[in-house]
Amino acid sequence: MRLLHTIEGELNRLFIFELEDGFAVEAVHYRGDTLCVSTQVGCHVRCGFCASGRRGLIRNLSEEEIVSQYELVRPKFEVRRIAVAGIGEPLANWDSVRGAFYRFKELSLRVSFYTTGYPLKNLRELLHMPHGGVSLSIHSLDRSTRKELMPYAGDLGRLIDFLRGELPSLTGKKRKKVSLAYLLIKGVNDSEDELIELGKLARELGVGVTLLYYNQVSSYPQLTPEEYERAFLLLRSMGVKVTLSNRFRKDKIGGCGTLTVDRNADIKSQEVGV
Repeated sequence: MRLLHTIEGELNRLFIFELEDGFAVEAVHYRGDTLCVSTQVGCHVRCGFCASGRRGLIRNLSEEEIVSQYELVRPKFEVRRIAVAGIGEPLANWDSVRGAFYRFKELSLRVSFYTTGYPLKNLRELLHMPHGGVSLSIHSLDRSTRKELMPYAGDLGRLIDFLRGELPSLTGKKRKKVSLAYLLIKGVNDSEDELIELGKLARELGVGVTLLYYNQVSSYPQLTPEEYERAFLLLRSMGVKVTLSNRFRKDKIGGCGTLTVDRNADIKSQEVGV
């Protein structure tokens, strides 16, 4: 595995790694000290708002390939935090991800996760581990809308029932590190009724909401900043703790949903003039 390209964005640095079998994955350095790492080549969930799963799942990364993303970046840039939020569903490659997690912890790194929550047995283990935060991808409480946005995600009802049963077993400190991730898409999942239901669920579960800003990588339209703020204010008026996408997550280079397994092939095509 080698670091093939580094692309400097307005705020972020995007790294393209070439694997031994010729496939490529990406990682992002942002906020000056955080590295967002990938766990799979592609992703089986194939969210419609995310470039990472356009080709589906190609293969899992090994524990060594996950850790190597850090090892190849660390000599050049400071890394104190790891976000397991790049390409892939981490719980679907759990043995490798769990092994990498504990290696990161041995290096005194803070490790957080973004996940769809499946398989649930792996989510249960993750919730009780010494993580720095777990954001669960919800994105809609309407089943048909969620199916459109996340066609191969696990059943929402089972996930919510699991959380109702499992979260009370966590300490208050651990529960505060769990949030519901909700990416707002104009005219799709941003209605007042949906946001109110989201707020009610967050209050019932005793968790916050991570309200994500959509980086336009497909045909879905973006909200205006004013519409995004209105959604934030509505949830906050319900007493829900809301975390907004920071400016790093909105960057066209390395922002949420922008990582892909195809960028290296595109660069090669440009280099040979194809």
